[in-house]
Amino acid sequence: MIVMQPILETGAPDGFGLWPVAEVEPFGYLPLSGGLSPAEVGTAVMCIARCNDIDPELDDRPPRPADPLGSFLHGLLTFDTLFAAGGMRVTDRSDGTAFTPGCCNGLEDWRDWHEVLHGSGRASFGHDPDPYAERLGDTVRLTVDAERSDSPVIELSVTELHELLRDAERDLTGFLAAAAGWGARYLPGHSTTVTAALARALALPFTRPSGTPAD
Repeated sequence: MIVMQPILETGAPDGFGLWPVAEVEPFGYLPLSGGLSPAEVGTAVMCIARCNDIDPELDDRPPRPADPLGSFLHGLLTFDTLFAAGGMRVTDRSDGTAFTPGCCNGLEDWRDWHEVLHGSGRASFGHDPDPYAERLGDTVRLTVDAERSDSPVIELSVTELHELLRDAERDLTGFLAAAAGWGARYLPGHSTTVTAALARALALPFTRPSGTPAD
């Protein structure tokens, strides 16, 4: 059985205390879906905010707030283009082969999979390893590390990949809905803006729920 999961690269909490988070392995991956616990959603929000917690030398954004929460969320809430380290992991459970996003790949690039199906027929997803996908007629070949001549591969049909992408998008949408509910509980003053930022980071549409006040 072949499965596809949207995964987020995680880092250790390191004493993080702005909201509850789950214990995770540094440089591990957290699969995103609507079934995450509140602590796991908190971990995901923490990791995405950390990915964007930078101060460029040339910057026309508003100044960083002095309070710890506002300071930590500053990049997430003010950058137009956001990054969420991770991507789509494809696993062949029959033999354990895993096609995992490489360094510098982001979840916001997940729609590149449609390029494999409907565009050029090929796409790469980071480096070290160098995962590469290409369409060969009605088959899609996923090479775990294109830099290796003996790299493991996963082959699946175009129809299967369509279905996997549909399910993965459902997982991302479910996570975003869970994050909206989480934000209402843990970040009541920033819930809408954080959810909208997460939608941008995951390349998903965002519609403010009717009757929801702006933060």
